[in-house]
Amino acid sequence: MNGTQQSIELPEVIGGYQSAHDAGDVEAALSSFTADARVYDEDREYRGTEAIRHWVTDTSAKFTYTRTLIGAERLEDGTWLVQNHLEGDFPGGVVDLRYRFVLSGALIADLAITL
Repeated sequence: MNGTQQSIELPEVIGGYQSAHDAGDVEAALSSFTADARVYDEDREYRGTEAIRHWVTDTSAKFTYTRTLIGAERLEDGTWLVQNHLEGDFPGGVVDLRYRFVLSGALIADLAITL
């Protein structure tokens, strides 16, 4: 993963998570989540630290891509919808994804990534 452009103000934990995941820094990415967090990506659910560690490690190793933040909005207290444009060596090579973050305090409790 290479580079992130963030000109939109996001909660620090969301920006930190995205930067850590882009850099392949598994431990930093994990530190953004609650112990019982859930991640939903590619029709699979990952719940808890070890499952999310596996997901971050796998997605960091599987593909190389650049991510550009193209939009973000606060939906309600603690819930953010973030849109990212990815280009890389994954099937199709280009995709715009929606990341729905639900925060609990200063950490991510739920992350759903969809088209």
